Amino acid sequence: MDDNALLKVGRGVLRSEAESILGAVDKLGTDFCGAVGLVLSHRGKLMISGVGKSGLVGQKIAATLSSTGTPAVFMHSCDAAHGDLGVYEPGDPTLLISNSGTTVECLRLIPTLKKFQSKIIALVGNIDSPLAKSADFVLNAGCASEADRLGIVPTNSTTLALALGDALACALMEARGFSRNDFAKFHPAGQLGRNLLLTVADVMNKLPDCAVVKADSTIRQTVIEMTRKPLGAACVLNEDGSLEGIVTDGDLRRMLQNVVDIDATKCSSIMTVSPVKIGPKASLGDAVDLMEKRKSRISVLPVVENEKCVGLIRLHDIYQPQ
Repeated sequence: MDDNALLKVGRGVLRSEAESILGAVDKLGTDFCGAVGLVLSHRGKLMISGVGKSGLVGQKIAATLSSTGTPAVFMHSCDAAHGDLGVYEPGDPTLLISNSGTTVECLRLIPTLKKFQSKIIALVGNIDSPLAKSADFVLNAGCASEADRLGIVPTNSTTLALALGDALACALMEARGFSRNDFAKFHPAGQLGRNLLLTVADVMNKLPDCAVVKADSTIRQTVIEMTRKPLGAACVLNEDGSLEGIVTDGDLRRMLQNVVDIDATKCSSIMTVSPVKIGPKASLGDAVDLMEKRKSRISVLPVVENEKCVGLIRLHDIYQPQ
């Protein structure tokens, strides 16, 4: 196949999966609200079960729920009948996932789950299936077909099931008033937790460790200072310590494309006046947003407090290994 043919397949799959999700929007109704209310009112955990691709979807949904304030445990439907049901406590609701709604391993669980006083949420592709008819609440994950050429590979159905799991998790987040701080509690490690829990002051380079020049410093003086303290930028400060501008390594490289006298040219001719800056109490996530969510990304920010420059923070400082 040539590249055009491959692109046609790839784009067709993305379009088909997107259309499947859009087609499910208006199908959400009272059962979705009932499922949210059921989970919200239960003080224990939500059990999630399925087999095959549905089981993998269930694992992801359980992980998303657990990380957003709703305790959830995935249990493979085959293992449930061989001892894993011991994880249940009376009243724990169950989310059973099956595209066909006829998965034998799931159906076999229903009588036992009812003995555990477990109300059942069915996430199914067929709302007329035995599983759907046995459930207390039904989430409709039905789609016209799969996205592959043969129409048999779990693609649209699994994407839609994942999306419905996300919808459930996000609705529960809103109902619980789940905050950024709550999210940080469940993500103490990794970059997500780092961005939420740490502030700029925790990782920034303090002013004594930064290159500092004046607007009338020469380019040579600026280069020497930036070489002594190689953080990728120099803070251009006024006499009172306030920030007048910043000179970056990129500014120097662009300047050297022209013929200049580095002993006569002033720093003020190449510095960025009134640069983007941040306060020391801001989160690392805020700093990342300022540097990366812009048309032209930047890799260093001056840190300013009470109108005085107190240091620099770089993307390198934010993304350094744990």
